[in-house]
Amino acid sequence: MADDSQKTTKDKINEFEKKSQTIKMMGGEKQVNKQHEGGRLTARERLDLLFDKGTFEEVQLFVRHRSTLFGLDKKEIPSDGVVTGFGKVNGRVVFAAAQDFTSSGGSLGEMHAKKIWKVMDMALAARKPFVALNDSGGARIQEGVPALEGYGGIFYRNTIASGYIPQITAIMGPTAGGAVYSPALTDWVFMVKQSSYMYITGPDVIKAVIGEEVTHDELGGAVAHATKSGVCHFVTENDKDCLEKIKTLLSYLPDSCQSPLPAADCTDRADRICAELDTIMPDKVNRAYDMKKIIKAIADNNEMFEPMEMWAQNMVVAFIRVMGQTVGVIANNPRFMGGVLDVNASDKASRFIRFCDAFNIPLLTFTDVPGYMPGTNQEWAGIIRHGAKLLHAYSEATVPKITVIIRKAYGGAYLGMCSKQLGADYVMAWPTAEIAVMGAEGACNIIYRAEISAASDPAAKRAELVAAYEDKFNNPYFAASLGIIEEIIAPRDTRIRVISLLEALKDKKETRVVKKHNNIPL
Repeated sequence: MADDSQKTTKDKINEFEKKSQTIKMMGGEKQVNKQHEGGRLTARERLDLLFDKGTFEEVQLFVRHRSTLFGLDKKEIPSDGVVTGFGKVNGRVVFAAAQDFTSSGGSLGEMHAKKIWKVMDMALAARKPFVALNDSGGARIQEGVPALEGYGGIFYRNTIASGYIPQITAIMGPTAGGAVYSPALTDWVFMVKQSSYMYITGPDVIKAVIGEEVTHDELGGAVAHATKSGVCHFVTENDKDCLEKIKTLLSYLPDSCQSPLPAADCTDRADRICAELDTIMPDKVNRAYDMKKIIKAIADNNEMFEPMEMWAQNMVVAFIRVMGQTVGVIANNPRFMGGVLDVNASDKASRFIRFCDAFNIPLLTFTDVPGYMPGTNQEWAGIIRHGAKLLHAYSEATVPKITVIIRKAYGGAYLGMCSKQLGADYVMAWPTAEIAVMGAEGACNIIYRAEISAASDPAAKRAELVAAYEDKFNNPYFAASLGIIEEIIAPRDTRIRVISLLEALKDKKETRVVKKHNNIPL
């Protein structure tokens, strides 16, 4: 072809189109086929599924690496291994970066990172959500320190954007070493079963250093991180399922902390009675029930979207809609460990509360908690410090906070589940509520120790005193008489009362003392 001075406009346009097409072929047919054989979509296929058809606009298509070390000067890496841009998801603008594993394993080098920096900066300036689709072999070792600086710039932007715009990461292939920290700094992490994993050090290094043998999936697969570490918030079946769930999550979230919450069309009724809740509670206080049924009964059309479903199952956190508006729910689940608070449950709830508060999502708490988990394991794991996170998170939150006490609300755990003293705007209780320092039996063993010991039949005397204590204290009426709770309601009316309160509190404003930031007990 002629040099530039002799090219016609048509020649230049043809050259542009040819170069664009070549780059969009990514790593080539062989690498694309290999990606598909592994059950994974390519970066561009993933973006096509995430964004509304025809809306994705690519940014910096022609960026190339500029390293000459270790033969890189002879190596072409289309788009430098990452596709970046913006488009619409369910009609709303979202920014995204998708690593391209077919191009040099999606390795992160200097220019690769700068493309991600650019689209993150755009998301922050535009006040729109950012989604990262990770599928990378890690740092591009041939580039050396500039690759590490690339990660550092991403971490910095993740932190600056935290609480300002929603940040979502999908682990859709390998993510190892320094690459794992960006997902951990974002708000929500999705993983795909069997085809994604993340860890600091891989199985080979672990075996060499400490002699432990473990597979990639056992060490850092989706289920491992969803059940053991809590790093993964959503486990998905495949790439398509992952992207659909990301779109669902985005539908609950605002564009930024300064944007209104999305309003969905509500096809449920404001006056719907939840008659099934009148019979959900077992007659015996040590019997379990499914707290999720209560949450779904309150939610529009009985729908809830639950993060961290497989981790710390004694605590439930979920997004629901009430008359089309997003609400964050925190609830003890007596089906697991009696709904007790422990280290992981405290962390799970605290993180969710702080996210909701950052993005102005009202909080609805359902309490049925017997206390904090006792034992040396929990004490040495820092239950005091972790439990304090929950107290801090609720107290710090300034969004509307509504609490419904379902059954047990004992001691410090009662306070920890958004009591009035931690800033709850309105506390309601079912007639089945038990608000006390501790359970009746434990209380009587302390208060009436001498009297029980002196009785001719200690067991009968204990039973008599326990029944009297329960009648006087283990009910909501004593707390209501002191104004500690605002109202006792029939279970069937819970949805109606929640709707009324959310409407009344929707314009709530609460200011705090001016300071740089809190020092949460991390």
